[in-house]
Amino acid sequence: MFVDPDNVFRQKVEAKIRGEYPNDIVIKLGADPTRPDIHLGHAVVLRKLRAFQDIGCKIVFLIGDYTTQIGDPTGKSKVRPEISQKEIEANMKTYIDQVGKILNMDSSVFSWIRNSDWFLDVVDIFADTNSSVTINNEQHTSHITVPSNSFLGKSVIFENTRMQKTHLGNKHINTVSFTRVLATLRHVTHARLIARDLFQDRLQSGNELYMHEMLYPVLQGIDSSMIASIYGSCDLEIGGTDQTFNMLMGRDVMKINRQPEQAVMAMDILEGLDGKEKMSKSLDNYIGVADDSNDMYGKVMSIPDALIPRYFSLASYTPVDEVEKIKNMLEAGDGNPRDLKMRLAREIVAIYHGEKASQEAEQNFVDTFSKGKIPENVTEISVDENADIIEAIIQSGCASSKTEARRLVDDGAVTFLDNDTKITTHGSVVKKGTYRVGKHRFFKVV
Repeated sequence: MFVDPDNVFRQKVEAKIRGEYPNDIVIKLGADPTRPDIHLGHAVVLRKLRAFQDIGCKIVFLIGDYTTQIGDPTGKSKVRPEISQKEIEANMKTYIDQVGKILNMDSSVFSWIRNSDWFLDVVDIFADTNSSVTINNEQHTSHITVPSNSFLGKSVIFENTRMQKTHLGNKHINTVSFTRVLATLRHVTHARLIARDLFQDRLQSGNELYMHEMLYPVLQGIDSSMIASIYGSCDLEIGGTDQTFNMLMGRDVMKINRQPEQAVMAMDILEGLDGKEKMSKSLDNYIGVADDSNDMYGKVMSIPDALIPRYFSLASYTPVDEVEKIKNMLEAGDGNPRDLKMRLAREIVAIYHGEKASQEAEQNFVDTFSKGKIPENVTEISVDENADIIEAIIQSGCASSKTEARRLVDDGAVTFLDNDTKITTHGSVVKKGTYRVGKHRFFKVV
């Protein structure tokens, strides 16, 4: 879906291509750092953004570190659990590196900012009660020292840590007060929010709907207004089709603030490995752009056959007419799904790891699954005597948490290959030898 009344955005882009539009065309992409990985579902949008960069548009990658604490209710049948600030900060650090696998990171066509830059208040600043800050008076070449935890001290810290100043070099810092939020809400009716199909589904299923969740689209809309104020414009917001309601709210908020309204582009959503739900970190059905080449290749090979054309279309650079040929072959029963998935896996791995790594991943897959071999580059770990399988799985990197490791054991996905025995008990003591986790992950206890 593309919303661009009067073709305002299209005309700007066409003028940019002709060299007749000197200003930045600013395109917003927002992401809440709920988990550390960016996946191929995100990459559908990122690759479209790269195409916009190639014609001179500027991408503003908005990291919702503040709104993550609320949690976008989109696609959630229940309220999203809270996430700690420590987790948010850790996840956020990985995002910029990962989007750099697709986007051009040159400052002329890329910028990033966090929305705590305007939503966080001076009193929210954490300051050490035992430290102090110095305030310089440039006019009289003098300075005073005040406690960091005082209001004046927090004000200094606040001003000197805003990305608008430290990264963008702006002298004026834009912020959002609670008064401004209330002023915006005066123009947003309860009927407008409650009509959202997600909220209706929640209520009809008997689940609770909380006010902070209803406010999330409004806060996302304020983000667009703030980007327009800071960067000079916010010409387009892009996201998945599940974000359509939130992105259209951005148009409403910008209109309230007498700003030119952003265009909205909603991209198709890529299904996850289960073939049922959208690719999602919380559902653990995703392929991360930071996955190693062997994991990425193996995961692509595990997708349902019915999704092969969708993945060619949304996750690779295969031309549209070629995707249509692949679709017709499968429908006619002429194409071998396994061969097509191997081609797909090669192309996807090559995008993120290069041709050489792609070829090596394919050979590793063939050796492992077609010839029954164990990969040569198996992760080796050393564990304490009497360590259990859960500890070993986590240490090997095959799971990121005890909960995930236990689920793998419960699902019968862990096998001790030395005697071909499935591990079914969480407290099983680890032995020396090789373990397979799922279909394509291995580790060796040495």
